[in-house]
Amino acid sequence: MTRISSVLLIALFAAMGTSSAEKRPNVLFILVDDQSPLDLKAYNPDSICDTPTIDRLAAEGVVFDDAYHMGSFSGAVCTPSRHMIMTGRTVWHLPNWNQGEHCPDDILDNVMAEVFNRAGYDTMRTCKRGNSYAGANAKFTVVRDATKRGGTEETGSAWHGKQVLDYLARREAENDEDPFLIYFGFSHPHDTRDGTPELLAKYGAVNHKDKSSIPALNPKQPPLPVNYLPEHPFHHGHPGLRDENSVSGVWKRRDEATIRNELGREFACNENIDRQIAKVLDKLQAMGELDNTYVIYTADHGMAIGRHGLQGKQNLYQHTWRVPFIVTGPGIQPNRVTGNSYLLDTLPTICDLAGVEIPGSVEGVSLRPVIFGEKQTVRDVLYGTYSGGTKPGIRAVKKGDWKLIKWDVMDGAVRETQLFNLAENPNEFLTEDLAEDPAYAEKLAEMEALLLDEMRRVDDPYRLWNQPQDEAKPNVKQTRRKGAAAK
Repeated sequence: MTRISSVLLIALFAAMGTSSAEKRPNVLFILVDDQSPLDLKAYNPDSICDTPTIDRLAAEGVVFDDAYHMGSFSGAVCTPSRHMIMTGRTVWHLPNWNQGEHCPDDILDNVMAEVFNRAGYDTMRTCKRGNSYAGANAKFTVVRDATKRGGTEETGSAWHGKQVLDYLARREAENDEDPFLIYFGFSHPHDTRDGTPELLAKYGAVNHKDKSSIPALNPKQPPLPVNYLPEHPFHHGHPGLRDENSVSGVWKRRDEATIRNELGREFACNENIDRQIAKVLDKLQAMGELDNTYVIYTADHGMAIGRHGLQGKQNLYQHTWRVPFIVTGPGIQPNRVTGNSYLLDTLPTICDLAGVEIPGSVEGVSLRPVIFGEKQTVRDVLYGTYSGGTKPGIRAVKKGDWKLIKWDVMDGAVRETQLFNLAENPNEFLTEDLAEDPAYAEKLAEMEALLLDEMRRVDDPYRLWNQPQDEAKPNVKQTRRKGAAAK
């Protein structure tokens, strides 16, 4: 081979390498704080919440109908949820559960940002402060975190959007061609839901501050949810729980005016988030990056706000256990899938989409086959837990159309079993609970056995009243490993 031929061949390989690098996809991961999928038209066509950008993502991408957050051992449900997102590990195998007894010591080497850093990606994050995985957050190369729940450009969701826009503008100015992973998190619609004046007016809502009065009803306010109740029929199991007692503007009230006003505030915050996402997508389009960017939209968990007489996120009804999960990007065709996914599947999924090696510490599964239409689901059975209040707490298991919820709280004073056929009763109307119907005794026994199997599989340390007590291994205390626990 002549010297000229060698030079040409080297140049060809270099060009091929550059072309390959340019084609590496970007990832924009959007996470909102406290949002039921039922807020959104993509999941609830009757919703009056205007989110045209999210609607567009849903129309152009894949909508997961059965995406869940798995659960929590803390009243701050977002804390384990965000640990699961960062690590891809199941709820009882997280670094902040029981001194990380079921978690590798080197987990911080395999969290989201660190994995993408190693793969040559630029990583950037903006989100709320606290109730998350501080050690994993710090691994992003650019971190611009602050809690912004106000109703102005500087104090609300626009602040988070501005951080991403500034970051993209800097990349553009520097001709940065490295692929990027952007963690685009918001502090809303978590309370306090202080929306912008314009959007509050649109939804007939006010930032109600007076405990001694009830906000006025307004025809512009969202209607009550179809499964609204003035109170839950039995104690939820967490005495003094902030979300059920102390949310500003709601407190312990569940009257129609209070709930509709709070939903109006929620919807105002949702629409403002939608506007900020639109600005970022427009910027990516102007930069020529959008067509090469996978966009994932989700929330850390759902939310009640009057459904079943509850206000918070510390329950396992569908409105709260489920999360919105929408994916768009290169090669993705519009589709609606079951999924049977958890938020902990996020890390292996974005790795798989980007061609990045999935760490061995990950317990979730890639959703890529579902996203590209090769299958409808990635698992048959879904397990849920809430044990942040009195123990052992609440458990759920779902298979197909059938769902079992069990409550074992208040030191045994509340022991309830609920059985729902979600195909016939998607809103989990309590009047259609089948647990005590003799015609469904066999199905109930099947679901009870399935729940115990799942609890064993995921190392759930507790057992419910009608399960083998000799298997229970409740933790004595939770302590923080360096860099692992939330602030």
